[in-house]
Amino acid sequence: MVSNPVHGLPLLPGTSFKDFTKTAFHRSQTLGYRNGYAIVRRPTVGIGGDHLQFNQLSQAELDELANKAPVLTYGQPKQAPPADFIPAHVAFDKKVLKFDAYFQEDVPMSPEEHYRIRQVNIYYYLEDDSMSVIEPVVENSGIPQGKLIKRQRLAKNDRGDHYHWKDLNRGINITIYGKTFRIVDCDRFTQVFLESQGIELNPPEKMALDPYTELRKQPLRKYVTPSDFDQLKQFLTFDKQVLRFYAIWDDTDSMYGECRTYIIHYYLMDDSVEIREVHERNDGRDPFPLLMNRQRMPKVLVENAKNFPQCVLEISDQEVLEWYTAKDFIVGKSLTILGRTFFIYDCDPFTRRYYKEKFGIADLPRIDVSKQEPPPVKQELPPYNGYGLVEDSAQNCFALIPKPPKKDIIKMLVNDNKVLRYLAALESPIPEDKDRRFVFSYFLATDMISIFEPPVRNSGIIGGKYLGRTKVVKPYSTVDNPIYYGPGDFFIGAVIEVFGHRFIILDTDEYVLKYMESNAAQYSPEALASIQNRVRKRDAPAPESERYVFDF
Repeated sequence: MVSNPVHGLPLLPGTSFKDFTKTAFHRSQTLGYRNGYAIVRRPTVGIGGDHLQFNQLSQAELDELANKAPVLTYGQPKQAPPADFIPAHVAFDKKVLKFDAYFQEDVPMSPEEHYRIRQVNIYYYLEDDSMSVIEPVVENSGIPQGKLIKRQRLAKNDRGDHYHWKDLNRGINITIYGKTFRIVDCDRFTQVFLESQGIELNPPEKMALDPYTELRKQPLRKYVTPSDFDQLKQFLTFDKQVLRFYAIWDDTDSMYGECRTYIIHYYLMDDSVEIREVHERNDGRDPFPLLMNRQRMPKVLVENAKNFPQCVLEISDQEVLEWYTAKDFIVGKSLTILGRTFFIYDCDPFTRRYYKEKFGIADLPRIDVSKQEPPPVKQELPPYNGYGLVEDSAQNCFALIPKPPKKDIIKMLVNDNKVLRYLAALESPIPEDKDRRFVFSYFLATDMISIFEPPVRNSGIIGGKYLGRTKVVKPYSTVDNPIYYGPGDFFIGAVIEVFGHRFIILDTDEYVLKYMESNAAQYSPEALASIQNRVRKRDAPAPESERYVFDF
């Protein structure tokens, strides 16, 4: 370790000397503890134990240095930035002052009240100094309530000044659009806000009450003559005790009437009657639970009660001589209620025990009121009217929206475009019809027949379509089970009757011969013999008078 150099000598090699007396070269400790707290100590000895030179300042000088701004070193201090501007609609967003108030409204045309007290809430919105007046809605009050004055800035006087929150306080009157509102109280937030702004609030007042509303809350006075019968005792004794009867109402004698079942409840606590409907699944009726609401039912009315407007006014004790009681409801008897005669056929076990203990009626058997179902009506088709096919017309009786009868699709695909044609003559006593010739076309796909008459010049008869495609019923067949003409009924010499007209088959085309040859099982021996005779005569020349052109 090199000791401190001599003053005035440069710090160069050879000019510094070691101090061999110094053996400790550690740094002095600057941290310590006093009374258990860590403190910082200023070192007084440097490395090697040399004393450090420092200037000791007084406390006054230290305070002066602490308060003196270092202008020369760092320049003039900068001004602190101003606080951020917060607009009113942000600072007072969703902050509303609420005041409870009321105003008095005159009622000139009412004998029961001269004025009316209406309670309202006055809201002051701090963000834009607007106000609104809202009246709480009272159910069935008959008065348009809700928002009386919509949110807006309200004028305070004729000079154009507007109401400010500084003008609002408890126990004062404010006039808005000609109505004077008395402010009686405010909520907790309003009280804290006004007090924070230095406004001294008046003590709260009680809300004024409407005299007519308070009068309605009082119980109505009843002018009832005292009776010896204790209704309270009856209520406490027979509470929740109900007699249940099962009854029917048979209205089958009237048009569209029916027999319906009901449940009759007789309440012992007040002698009232209730009739409930019994609904079944898919009965086609609306699910109304009650036929008659719970009420007392009169049994005998006074003589002049016939003209009493029962549909408008309720029947009182003055119009009734006798009411229905529990002894009038007996199993096996009928009783008339509101013009309907109910027959009681059964009751529940509690009702049986009550009648046994009260009236001494021990036997109340169930009565069988079930009716035997009538035999099912045989479904018969109406008689055939002659229009269209029988199968097609019968579809109108099977469904509300008729569907066409099913067709044999395989037969239609196999025999598509296969037509058997025959030449026929009309069997008629009229001489003009003897020379008329007709072409029968039998469609194998649908078993339908069409008739065409070739036109002949100067015959006086208009040719063309004689019969459209249709199935032809054989004569002497029943309407319920019609039998139609088939391919086996057409052969040379056969007589075909079509709707009262008789035709005789004279000839066939070549396709018919091939069809009969390949399907010989469908034809009778007579039909096959006629075809053999026709083949024999094919080569023989025919007379000129019987020669026809069979051009299809």
